[in-house]
Amino acid sequence: MRGLCLKAGILVVSLLSVGAFSRGAESPELTPDVIVQNYCSAMLSQAQSARGASMEVQIEASLPSLQKHGKLHALRHISKLGRITYKVLGFEGDNTVKNEVIARFLQAEIDAQSEQSLSFAVTPDNYKFLYKGRNQFGGRAVHVFQVTPKRKREHLFKGEIWIDAETYLRVQETGYMVKNPSIWVKKFAFTRQYDVRDGMSVPRLVAGRVDTRLVGPAELKMDFSNFCVDTTADEDIDAQ
Repeated sequence: MRGLCLKAGILVVSLLSVGAFSRGAESPELTPDVIVQNYCSAMLSQAQSARGASMEVQIEASLPSLQKHGKLHALRHISKLGRITYKVLGFEGDNTVKNEVIARFLQAEIDAQSEQSLSFAVTPDNYKFLYKGRNQFGGRAVHVFQVTPKRKREHLFKGEIWIDAETYLRVQETGYMVKNPSIWVKKFAFTRQYDVRDGMSVPRLVAGRVDTRLVGPAELKMDFSNFCVDTTADEDIDAQ
């Protein structure tokens, strides 16, 4: 009887060990490739959820060498088709700053971040991802990747992307454009920061520096607020 109980005990331990091994096999190791796959899935899901979203934007820009400044208040909207537009609500300051800095920057943001411009998306189709390790951002654990575009073309950048370790949504992008959008621009460097909110990566801050050929260096900062999603919105808000 004692020998029978001992054999039964060994059998139970063996079965538990097999079960534990099986459960472990069901959870793939969190490799850099898996992180990138999860990030792509999270951003694809967000692209659908963000349709109909609106935010207020406060844009401050300056031309330090000319001592010119300007401040613009606008409404940023994403239509059901994924089109990003800006509606100007007010402006104060120098018109050179408005036309040569803010307007050009907004157009670049529209072109680069349009939901329809998949050829510009930060995905393995367009970029090489190199894992740099873990860090902290706003009290959240993040994965840091260096990203390098596979082709030198407009709206693609070289720099870093920080991915939230819990939701796999982007929380920060930094770098510079590898190809200037026009002969007006010599170099365009930027930082984009996002808040993770309701399963979405919501813009919080964009800061950029543009070295121009006509008016010297230009600096710009965009602060976002009052994010909301209108699921009943059917039409685009026209940019002004």
